[in-house]
Amino acid sequence: MDTTTIFNLFLLVSAIHGFGFSLILFCSKNGREKSMLYLNLLILAISLNNIQSWALEKHLFQHKFSLDYLQIPWHFLAMPFLYMFLVNYLNLAEKSIKLLRFILPIFVVIIITQISFVYSYSNSTSSKENLDFVYERYTSFEEIFSLIVSFSIFIYSFYILYKKENLFPKILSYDNLKWIHTFFKLTSVGYALWVLALVIKVKMNFTGFLFSYYPLRIYTTILIYWLGYQGLRQIRILKERKQIRKSLQINLNDEIDVEAKKLSKKDVFSDTDKYREQFEEIDEFIKENKKYLLTKYTLQNLSEDTNLSSSTLSLIVNNTYGKSFTDYLNTMRVEQAKTLLLDPEYENYTITSIGLESGFNSKSTFYTVFKKYSGNTPVEFKNKSRAEILNWKSTTYTKKDSILPK
Repeated sequence: MDTTTIFNLFLLVSAIHGFGFSLILFCSKNGREKSMLYLNLLILAISLNNIQSWALEKHLFQHKFSLDYLQIPWHFLAMPFLYMFLVNYLNLAEKSIKLLRFILPIFVVIIITQISFVYSYSNSTSSKENLDFVYERYTSFEEIFSLIVSFSIFIYSFYILYKKENLFPKILSYDNLKWIHTFFKLTSVGYALWVLALVIKVKMNFTGFLFSYYPLRIYTTILIYWLGYQGLRQIRILKERKQIRKSLQINLNDEIDVEAKKLSKKDVFSDTDKYREQFEEIDEFIKENKKYLLTKYTLQNLSEDTNLSSSTLSLIVNNTYGKSFTDYLNTMRVEQAKTLLLDPEYENYTITSIGLESGFNSKSTFYTVFKKYSGNTPVEFKNKSRAEILNWKSTTYTKKDSILPK
């Protein structure tokens, strides 16, 4: 099996996978979210681009010159759909440019222009080789235009994500957006591959250049489908975290709740030698305001809340609790996670959602700390605890049956 055959098989399989994923995503309850609809359209555009490339390579529809050459530039829609996904996921849609109002008309114009160009040459007496050359030159200009527009949207989306964090603090309290940051970094590699493919195409005088697009197509397809799965997973986690927070009546949308009760140096810490009394006041404050559920709550934050220096607070915690401030917070976070793991209301929630809503900043940190303090992973703890409960219930019912009169 040669390289071309393998690549064409990849196009076919990836397109079928994309159509299947789009259908499943659209039918799922999380897939109806507006942000996910645009992400679905992005995957659909890439899938249509791949199936079109495969069909043209296999000469499935070519009966006339127009069908030989006409290629709808589905890739032109990819970055606009990504932009729409981003602004909707960040709840910035109302404040952002309505990009599709400009892109969709341009997309239609590109198709009409290409059709007009193709038909203008359809009755030409030129050889097929010459027609191939003319068409590839035309589509190269079209592709360069598409690249410029796409990269401009990419830069603007990148700007929104990195420079306007003050506009979406609410989403940041649920999602640190690392997965989107990673996607943008990886996408820059895709643009480098695209530029390289175009350069090779021009250098080879628009003939025999198809191999240069193999890495680009494979890379972008895998990347887009990865984004789709990540997006679906993150939407689920986002909803679960919101539900957990709502049911527990916790307000953590701001890193520091300005309405929270603050400790007074004068009222609470009148005697600095009484470490235990001071620690009890700190403990009450943190538990009452659920500060341990903030992933970035540090001694500096506590210092701002208590008007005591970080070093003094560290001394109080270490001398009374016997461990560091981080260990002190993690103990409460683990207990919070245990409560949520055993609550029937959250039985079908992801472990990640529970860990993040318990104050941990990542799934890996949650697993590491939880095992350190409990001796089991969250999944093992959940399974063992449920088995013990079922065993206890079974034993209780057995004892009751044995004392009943026969």
